[in-house]
Order: sequence, then structure tokens, then C-alpha cells
Amino acid sequence: MKVVFNSFGGRYSDNPRALYEALVASGRDVDAVWLARPELRGDFPAGVHTVETWGPDARAAVESADVIVSNDGLSHEWDKSPTTTYLQTWHGTPLKRLHRDAVWAPEGRLELVMGDISRWDHLLSPNVVSTPHLRSAFGFSGPVHETGYPRNDVLSAPDREHRRARVRAALGIADDVRAVLYAPTWRDDLVLGEDGPSYDFPVDLGDLARGMGTGHVLLVRLHAMVADRLVVDGSAPLLDVSRHPDVSELYLAADVLVTDYSSTMFDFAVTGKPVLNFTYDLEHYRDDLRGFYFDLAGIAPAPLLTTAEELLAALAELRRAPWVPTERYLRFQETFCSLEDGSATERVLELFFPAGPPGPTGAAPTHDGKRR
Repeated sequence: MKVVFNSFGGRYSDNPRALYEALVASGRDVDAVWLARPELRGDFPAGVHTVETWGPDARAAVESADVIVSNDGLSHEWDKSPTTTYLQTWHGTPLKRLHRDAVWAPEGRLELVMGDISRWDHLLSPNVVSTPHLRSAFGFSGPVHETGYPRNDVLSAPDREHRRARVRAALGIADDVRAVLYAPTWRDDLVLGEDGPSYDFPVDLGDLARGMGTGHVLLVRLHAMVADRLVVDGSAPLLDVSRHPDVSELYLAADVLVTDYSSTMFDFAVTGKPVLNFTYDLEHYRDDLRGFYFDLAGIAPAPLLTTAEELLAALAELRRAPWVPTERYLRFQETFCSLEDGSATERVLELFFPAGPPGPTGAAPTHDGKRR
């Protein structure tokens, strides 16, 4: 079976990585090929078969694949074989409105995306509340499988403390240092607009890092849409971890997450560690740019913060006493993390790569994605 993997336009990451590594570990007979950006091939482990995205070899690979596993669109010219199964894992629990549901999009972008969606055969959903929003956003009527996200299994793995120690050591973070991961999302009007910068930080990151005080380090993780367009200047206690290949490892390494409207909040909550929402441009993002599927103030795991002063005060409060999840945090976990039990990868493999005698890939799904 030939399987082609794609993550964020040529990275070795996310749900496709978790599924690939589990397939390899299981000994299943697969011929795996990854689409890889040339400058990121060093992030792929030795022995992983890659082809340049998006070159002639990539097109040949997807057109001859038995299964395609992607966490994003393949919005290029290629012809899908009738025998190919295209599994779209997607890459986040949707708070912000997507594609057809978004408040604003540049001319032509929606049509480009919908062309790829028409090729999808199956879609993963991280939880029951996300399923109708994913269907609406993509106009997808095929099977949606509520499995949780394979990439999050490591957050519940028995060796998670070992992974945490390894990643922190590699980043040079001492055991007694509190690591704050800042992972904001991207702004459509800046990234997709014709003029201006790709990102506009609301505060000076160096000042923010220093303002947290001794015993802290600020880890800055930019969204994949802007990670290769910006340079985060600074030194300790500031580290740019945008190129780190696996964000799940950063979740384990961090003690606190600071984000805005990113789906990182839903993943990080699996760890049970505190999340702070720094929503300095809430009205613009909600009313003019994207819109939300949920009332953020109502569902967020903690009260929303709008200024750097409020953010620093909240971080200082977390340092004063051991973290105890609040009622609203536990409600957030129950709503969005119920399927993140460490077994999502196994559920997906059972659906699409069952062990034993070969059979139709993803056979006999019902309308809700459950196997008969």
C-alpha cells in the first residue's frame, strides 16, 4: 500500500506524523512518501522517503497513492485516482470560523480551497462539538470520524515526563525555570493582504520576557503561515521555537500557554496546565476578520486578557501558588478534550489501516464515520 503524507505544505509534523510513526512502529506493510519543503528536509528523520513539494515527483506521488494523509489542503494541479482514499485529518479544533464560514477572505481563495475539498473522502474531527462546524466550513458531506487528534496522544503517553525532560534539556531550560509558551494565530488581513507586515506583535517580546521576571523563559511559537516570514529577535529569557518540528513536545516542555484565538488552547488543555488568552484585538478579529463558532469569553479556560499588564499580572499570580484547575477550565476540558485519551492514533489506524488480511481502506463508514 502506497501512502503519501503531507503536513502544513511540507513539514514533518502534526497528525500525519503521529499516524506515520505509528504505522512504521506497527510493522504494517506500507510504502510511505512524504511531501517535504526543500529547506525543511533536515527536519525529517534519516530514512524517511521524501519528495519535494510541489514538484513533478510530488504530483506523481499523490496521483499514484492508495491513501493520502494530509492535515491541510493540496491546492495544486493533480488528478485524483478513483482508487485513492484521501484522508483529511485537519489540524485544530475550530474556534475561529473557517473557509465558507469566515467573515472575510481574499478573492479567489475560497474557490482554490473548495477544489481540494472536493477530493476528500474522509475527515477527522477532534470532538463532537467540532463536527458540525467542520462540515459547515468545508461543505463536506462525507464521513466525519470523531476520533480525537493523533498528534495529542503524546500528551497522555506514559513517557510524557521523560519527553518533557528531554525537550527542555535540548532547549536549555533548567528544571527550576518556568517555561511560558506564546503561540498566537495568524491574521488573515496581514498575511493575505497586498501590503504591510505579515504579523504585528502587540507588545515587544523582549520586554514581555523580561517582565515575567527571573526564573521564566518565553518560548515564542509562530503559526506555520508566518513562521518562515518573521524573525523573532531576542536572547534568554526569549527563545524562538517556531521551527521546532513538533508542537506537542513544546506543550510538554511548557508550564503555561499564552495564546489568543489559536486551536493550541484546545490541545494544551489535555495536559491540565494553565492557559491564558491574550486577546488584545478581540473585536477586530471576531467582528471584521474571522468570527467565532463559540463565545470565547464564555468558553475560554480562563478570563480574557487584553493588555500586557494584565498578562504579566496573571502570570505572576500563577507563580504564587500551585496551579489548581478551575471549574471553567474543567468544563473546557470536558467539552473539547473528551476524546484526547491517548488512543486517537489507534482509532484512526483501525479505521484506515486495519491489521490482518487486506481489505477496502476505510470500508463501510456510516454517515457519522463509525464502522458498521
